[in-house]
Amino acid sequence: MSGENTAQQQLVRVGVRDIAVTERGAGEAVVLLHGGGPGASGMSNYARNVDALAQRFRVIVPDLPGYGRSSKKLDQSDPFGDLAAAVRGLLDALDIDRAHLVGNSYGGAAALRLALDQPDRVARMVLMGPGGIGTTRRPPTPGLKHLLGYYGGEGPTRAKLERFIRDYLVYDGASVPADMIEERYQASLDAEVIANPPLRRPAGLRTLLRMDLSRDGRLTRAATPTLVLWGAEDRVNRPSGGRLLAERMPRCDLCLVARTGHWVQWERPELFNALTIAFLSEESE
Repeated sequence: MSGENTAQQQLVRVGVRDIAVTERGAGEAVVLLHGGGPGASGMSNYARNVDALAQRFRVIVPDLPGYGRSSKKLDQSDPFGDLAAAVRGLLDALDIDRAHLVGNSYGGAAALRLALDQPDRVARMVLMGPGGIGTTRRPPTPGLKHLLGYYGGEGPTRAKLERFIRDYLVYDGASVPADMIEERYQASLDAEVIANPPLRRPAGLRTLLRMDLSRDGRLTRAATPTLVLWGAEDRVNRPSGGRLLAERMPRCDLCLVARTGHWVQWERPELFNALTIAFLSEESE
């Protein structure tokens, strides 16, 4: 892996939790929120994007609660709401009134929930295959089943993680280097995470409904300018979710990315970086 993953982090106290944060660049604040796969972290998910974005923005890359060096506690009765509250608290701790949010999968759901809960804190938003879109309308995809089952059965294994990444996370599984899989696997073995996985099957209908953001009536009134980038070959969250958001959110642009899976920012970094910089640089009306 590149040296980007060894960048200096600071721990920021947010309520009862510590959030590990890496910063680069200067300018308008852009917060990069990573996905929820086993062993995920902010810098590993955005290793191909931080330097490019930092040439134009103040880039803030947290490890979400439950991941990396951040505290592992997460409210499982309303996971997306708790993640949104953690991001809002991080903005408060860093003395940032409004920020652009960029979120992949789990992090995309956290960004969208914050934009619905407190739209005054979110300037613009880029979502890549966000979670919580149509999750109660159809059975989970094979990729999502594999993801949610990682800590079940015999527990975490390298083979299970490698299969998830190569078969479900990206379009071209052979493109993922072995050292990335090993790094993610070792991170997934954290004893606190094994005992209390942050991403799990929802316990109860109420939690499941809370996690289906496509049912939130506030979507049709959401004024946050939003760009949705969705891999056309996403095997974790269905690409049809992109069309749903574009139809319901009044200021939502949609780009369906060919020959790309769930990890647009890693699989198509040049396209992702160019589109994100251009979109976040636009003047809001």
